[in-house]
Amino acid sequence: MTSNTTTQDASGVTLVVTAEQAGTRLDKALTLLSVEISRARLQQVIKEGGVRLNGAVFTDASRKVVEGDELALVMPEAKPADPVGQDIPLNVVFEDDDLIVIDKPAGLVVHPAGGHEDGTLVNALIAHCGASLSGIGGVRRPGIVHRLDKDTSGLLVVAKTDKAHQGLAKQFADHGRTGPLERAYLAIAWGVPRRHNGTIEANLERSNRNREKMAVVSEDKGREAITHFTVIERYPALLKGTQETEPLASLIECRLETGRTHQIRVHMSHIGHPLLGDQLYGSGFMTKASRLPEKARAALDTLGRQALHAALLGFAHPVTGEDMHFESEPPEDFALLQAELAAL
Repeated sequence: MTSNTTTQDASGVTLVVTAEQAGTRLDKALTLLSVEISRARLQQVIKEGGVRLNGAVFTDASRKVVEGDELALVMPEAKPADPVGQDIPLNVVFEDDDLIVIDKPAGLVVHPAGGHEDGTLVNALIAHCGASLSGIGGVRRPGIVHRLDKDTSGLLVVAKTDKAHQGLAKQFADHGRTGPLERAYLAIAWGVPRRHNGTIEANLERSNRNREKMAVVSEDKGREAITHFTVIERYPALLKGTQETEPLASLIECRLETGRTHQIRVHMSHIGHPLLGDQLYGSGFMTKASRLPEKARAALDTLGRQALHAALLGFAHPVTGEDMHFESEPPEDFALLQAELAAL
């Protein structure tokens, strides 16, 4: 087998194409220079003139290389982060050179977007991590591989390097079906599902009637979405002016096999058990909320959001391979609602 000849100097890293590599695309051949650089990033560098083929700048990533070609790669310095860093307090659960695990509070948006240009988790991480962030995509910024809704609290892992970003992204794309990724959420839902545990399989796509909402659609539309649930605790039925005997609400653990926008919230509403406090998917239960005993109603008002918390996160460290496992207790507002419902 012919081996590569690679060298590095002030002009960058060079590779001499072997017979086995001949006929491959330029961008694919360059991945042999560094497994830590994604192919998409290499394509960007090629386009920007950062690659020389036999001494000349070459910008066509699809060009096929031949035996003996000499490729030189000069990675540009990562650009300053945009958005900018902001000094926002973070609850850091774990951090090393490759990644950081955050226990996100409710109310914090993960990524800048329309209506939330700053004050986000990304802004906070840029300030917190500083120079330790590598140039993911050519910019010094954290690598977001999954998100939590603004008003969902709990555990979130973010990559600090391109290699960690690639490794984590693969695990989240697999959704734990064949790999070690594990995600569990605690949700307080109206009523109790008929079965103690079960699986909700219902495709999702953006609603045509309300673009802020996701909607369940037929199997030939949308994107696959699978949620596994287990009832953890049932809360008594004590609605004022009623003789109801069915449990009022329940604490449910939800585990994701896919990770769609609003997935748990939509799926629980779809089976008739929307989350307490969910104004978007549980509006039909406002009357029931108004008839809660005073302390429970006050606790729900204090929560002021959907009762959903990302309580468990497990994955393989994308660089060391070590099994990582984190758990988060529900925040005070969530725990207060639990306690008041349990006291009924």
